[in-house]
Amino acid sequence: MKRVPLRRIQAISYATLLLFSTAAEAQSLENQAAQDNITTLRQELNTRIKELEALKHKLAEEETNIGRLSHALDSKQLELQRGTGGTDMNGLPVGTTAGAAATGDAAAAAQAATTDQAASAQATTPAAASTTNAPAATAQAAPTDQNVPVQGTSPGGVTSAPVENGQAANGQNAPVGQAPVVDTRPPAVAPIFEQPGVLTPRHKFVIEPYFQFAYSSENQLSLVGYTIIPALLIGLINVSEVKTTTLTGGVAVRYGITNRMELEVRVPYVYQTNDTVERQIFTGAAANSVISSNGHGIGDVEMTLRYQFNQGGPEKFYYVGWLRFKSATGKSPFDVVTDCVTTCISNTTGTGLPLQQPTGSGFYAIQPGLTWLFPTDPVVFFGNFSYLHSFGKNESLTLLNGATENLGKVQPGDIWGFNIGMGLALNEKASVSIGYDQSIVLPTSQDGQRVPGSVRAILGTLLIGYSYRLSPSTTLNFSLGAGLTRDTPDLTVTLRVPISF
Repeated sequence: MKRVPLRRIQAISYATLLLFSTAAEAQSLENQAAQDNITTLRQELNTRIKELEALKHKLAEEETNIGRLSHALDSKQLELQRGTGGTDMNGLPVGTTAGAAATGDAAAAAQAATTDQAASAQATTPAAASTTNAPAATAQAAPTDQNVPVQGTSPGGVTSAPVENGQAANGQNAPVGQAPVVDTRPPAVAPIFEQPGVLTPRHKFVIEPYFQFAYSSENQLSLVGYTIIPALLIGLINVSEVKTTTLTGGVAVRYGITNRMELEVRVPYVYQTNDTVERQIFTGAAANSVISSNGHGIGDVEMTLRYQFNQGGPEKFYYVGWLRFKSATGKSPFDVVTDCVTTCISNTTGTGLPLQQPTGSGFYAIQPGLTWLFPTDPVVFFGNFSYLHSFGKNESLTLLNGATENLGKVQPGDIWGFNIGMGLALNEKASVSIGYDQSIVLPTSQDGQRVPGSVRAILGTLLIGYSYRLSPSTTLNFSLGAGLTRDTPDLTVTLRVPISF
């Protein structure tokens, strides 16, 4: 048997050990690499899961934005169909080129939101297909945001900057696919009542010069004497005709505190004439005489605060509450001089008529009310409920010789009022409204007792109004009123020109 050298055995053993050692080391390296790959894949999977969650959240936001855009477009289309010349959230009239552009912006924003959703879906599909290619897919989705118009007004009233390369001009991340502000104000109609339904937008001014002409004529019958029997009168029968013309010019300034609250100040200037045609009392004259008087000056300044309670919408009611305070800056009927010489109570020394016409009521008053509007194509129904309370005070008449006659505490009767109407668009610029206004005036009291001859009065007026938009910021409003009861002015003509800033 041949003997193997020891060195050869040692070499073989060393080679065998080296081989096993190398194999073990290679296996260890393979296990470590596999572990590292698993860890990396888990991290990438967690990252993609977070990205998917973010995309889902973004998709939910875009669905909400699309809902808001749909509501906004419905409101804009409703306004455009009426063509009443009301103002939008930027203070521009709807139905104009600017209003149509605003609607176009809303449609563009809706299209941008849809594009953004498509980009999100495009980014989601590669991420789900391959985790290794997800960063590239995300990089491809990012440039899509460059085409999304985000310049405009945010719901908080902050104007956003244009997007450049996925970022705003100021270097901050800009919102993508943000919906425009939804105009929640009531639709505009041709105004025929004193209380408007559309409030002034936030931080906007509306200056409204106005002019009103009112004319009334009534016959008065006076029996001066005494009766022996019900069919026999000893004395005079005096029939008089009273014609009153009132011209009122002034300006109303409205300011939008918020999109749902506005403050109005109204300053009138009044010119009034009164002509009384009658026979001179106790003279036996064969011809009528005319007693004329007039007066002019500032009227009673008014301040009104209005607030819109709800958002409303098509086929939904809008409710606007308001509170009006009327001052006593005008000259009252108790401040003018009468032609009475000694007394105006059981007067036999004059007609008792004033030598100058008043320009105000002489009493402070407060009036809460509620305005409602209900838009339903192609018309808008609207109306008011109100209650006016005057604060009584001690009054006295000024006689012809400069003396005064104390009347005690005079309390004017409270007034309940309501009106109802409807507005209809004729075209993009013109609209028409028709309505009815009624007030119930309660009797006046003196020292806690009803004044003799003072009864409840019903004032009913039929109104029709027109509105025409002259420019994006100016509208011409004209209304005509016809008295339906004897206590109401026979004719009322009102012209308003609201100008927005």
